[in-house]
Amino acid sequence: MRTFFPYQPYLSSSTLIHHLGSYRSFYGRLGGLILVSHPGVKPKTQIEKNLENLQKIRTESAIELLGLYKKANAGHIASSLSCLEILIYLSCHKMKESDYLILSKGHAACGLYVALAQAGRLSKDLLSTYYANGTMLAAHPSCSGKIPSIPFGTGSLGHGLSLATGLVLSQQFTKKNFKVFAVLSDGDCNEGSTWEAALFAGHHQLQNLHVIIDYNKLQGIGSTESILDMQPMNRKWEEFGFETFVAEDGNDFDGLNLAFKSLEELDSKKPKCIVANTTKGHGVSFMQNRVEWHYLPMSETEFKKAIEETDA
Repeated sequence: MRTFFPYQPYLSSSTLIHHLGSYRSFYGRLGGLILVSHPGVKPKTQIEKNLENLQKIRTESAIELLGLYKKANAGHIASSLSCLEILIYLSCHKMKESDYLILSKGHAACGLYVALAQAGRLSKDLLSTYYANGTMLAAHPSCSGKIPSIPFGTGSLGHGLSLATGLVLSQQFTKKNFKVFAVLSDGDCNEGSTWEAALFAGHHQLQNLHVIIDYNKLQGIGSTESILDMQPMNRKWEEFGFETFVAEDGNDFDGLNLAFKSLEELDSKKPKCIVANTTKGHGVSFMQNRVEWHYLPMSETEFKKAIEETDA
């Protein structure tokens, strides 16, 4: 923060400094003003600026997402809002061009599409075809392979981690070097195939594998705790050979950044897992933590309210 003082030419330098008090930092004459920088305020780093920009991208993406769901009269809105920050952080900030993103919870495909479009990994012109006949952007990610940034069709829970593990393992034969980010739901963690893949990844020390769990505590028919309690989630992944970190607020970009940074600083050969505590329907009050919004489409009134809250 900068403070401006009117320049008065009849004041001596010593008098001016006296008036400035504890402001001992640099000051100079600029356009009839004395510019003073508060010594306790540091300029923002590039990372801080990038994270602030991600929040703007999130708002744009959420508005786009809500519009696509309304046009299609489709459900799974809350599922996409739950992991939207994760998908944006990965697509627009974390991933290099050669990296892969696999959304195992494929019912949140709309969130994936808007995040990839924001990152330039998917044509924005395609978004308008979401859920339409003949589209490449179906309700779940397509198996066609026509979209390079979507390597696999997903949505039948429990498959995404196996696919991600296979991609990372392939580097032992191709000698390529890239990271694979797999976004799982807590429902994915009910599946035996998920834990088979986790065992395999831990055993082979697939260090380029990054698992992010969208841990919103709700599934299609109720709470995760009542259906199949997975607590303590992070300890389970540790026992399967992963380095783990709990992001206390997985809908916060600073929290996500801290989680990734903390795991990277370990410089470990183990695969990594971030348990991101998220809110189903994040950002829309009447959808938050409500299991029915796993399925429901929006009425016109609900759509307008959701847009108002998102764009506030």
